[in-house]
Amino acid sequence: MKTRTIIAAAIAFAAVFAWSCGKDEITDLDQNGQNPNTDPDTGQYDYIDSVWFNRTISVVFSQSGQATVTGATSDFAVTINGNGVTIVNNGTDKVRYELSGSTSNGFLKIYSGKRQALIFNSVSITNPTGSAINIQGLPDSLSKAKRTFVVLNGSNALGDGVSYLNTPSNEDEKAAFFSESPLIFSGSGSLTVTAIGKSGIATDDYLRINEGNITVNMTSQAKVISGDTLKPACLKGKEEFIIVGGTLSLNSSGTGGKGISGDSIATFAGGTVTVNVSGANFGSTGSSGGFPRPGQQSSNGVSAKGIKFDKGIIFSGGNVSVSCSSHEGIESKGTITISGGVVYSYSSADDAINSSSDFTVTGGLVGAHSTKNDAMDANGNMYIRGGVVYSVTTAGSPEVSLDANTEGGKKLHVEGGTLIVIGGLENGSQLTQSCYQASSATSNTWYSITVGSNTYAFKTPTISTSGGGFGPGGGGSRTPTLVVSGSSQPTVKSGVTVNGGTSYFNNTFTVDGTISGGSQVSLTNYSSGGGFY
Repeated sequence: MKTRTIIAAAIAFAAVFAWSCGKDEITDLDQNGQNPNTDPDTGQYDYIDSVWFNRTISVVFSQSGQATVTGATSDFAVTINGNGVTIVNNGTDKVRYELSGSTSNGFLKIYSGKRQALIFNSVSITNPTGSAINIQGLPDSLSKAKRTFVVLNGSNALGDGVSYLNTPSNEDEKAAFFSESPLIFSGSGSLTVTAIGKSGIATDDYLRINEGNITVNMTSQAKVISGDTLKPACLKGKEEFIIVGGTLSLNSSGTGGKGISGDSIATFAGGTVTVNVSGANFGSTGSSGGFPRPGQQSSNGVSAKGIKFDKGIIFSGGNVSVSCSSHEGIESKGTITISGGVVYSYSSADDAINSSSDFTVTGGLVGAHSTKNDAMDANGNMYIRGGVVYSVTTAGSPEVSLDANTEGGKKLHVEGGTLIVIGGLENGSQLTQSCYQASSATSNTWYSITVGSNTYAFKTPTISTSGGGFGPGGGGSRTPTLVVSGSSQPTVKSGVTVNGGTSYFNNTFTVDGTISGGSQVSLTNYSSGGGFY
């Protein structure tokens, strides 16, 4: 009896502790009375294998008939209206919802205060009047929606409608796939989301991609509805965004649409991310410092950016590529830190990469190309301490390729790494590592740079000139500088031939290629002047 009493007390304590943890019951016991979960602070808790599910409910949609639901008990309130399915989990079960079938006029809506999993088994759901999938917490304030695991098997598809109808006044419905709970994606299958009314995938908590192939094609447009401004994004979250694996392909063509946006911090630690934003900005634009800036908009204005987060962006792994035609490619309202992986951003309208605070590069392969403003811009300090950076602006004065907030007493610091810059450095830069200026540069030409035992090839952009110069002014009167830097003095050649290797940055940069021919370029010490001479 004494042993049983101790065990019962321990289980009761675990249950109370679990309830007190708020977001999740991180010490739930499995069927053997053991804790199957790992430390949530390490991110390992965000894997479906860490959770024991004690019920499976099957939801099968029908294109020609009515959806069916099996596996629910009296603890669940199930409502089926054609292919519109609403399930309320009033019990304690953690449920695996197995989804299959297809419908062009249906939805799945779940109310739950427990962790759950959505297993997509080649399911296709389109809701012409709202979200295809909508995850809500229970009305009880103590029953906030918990983690929702999404496992992709086979080919899956979700779509919303132009107008969202019949949304309860006390609920959100922000996307073709919306959740109040954290969303955690895994699986070897694919998901294609077509968003025409609101965002593609949105959560009021955090969003994590462990694996899976996700494509979001969004034509939704920003608009003002009853005084509130709709700001759609292919992926959108209020809390952290984390990707450690899988593939994201995000395409936004609507006015004011974004690729990925969030109110918190983003961490790109793995996987492949491709973002293409081709839509125009929504709302009027003003000016800043006498120069037109797309970001200076009316109070209801929404800018069409590639990736934008409010508190910071961290790149530590994976491969991220962004293209944006109306605004900044990548923007952080906080800091940007790049320590690994591949990061590339192109903008034909504004900065390629912008941080409102410090911008630090310590590793990785970084490419930035702007045709209108700075390539890499920090409103705080910019630190280049490692990695390989190929930064290009063809905008002309006063824009530069690497810009820090000198007006605010900040500086560009070049302290390490391999640096290739077309368009010059910010005035007053602190060059701890020596920088060198090429004697000349030619448009649309392959160059090589060797630093120690490492050789890279890069192709200069094509710029129309009238007198042999590199810059848009013609005649060589506004020729941008080509600046290089490395741990030792680089060797630069022009007119090289490149074979093989791995191509990056829209095929303008090659690593591990076979390089032949070319002529050596004379280099002189570079001080810290502006981008043009």
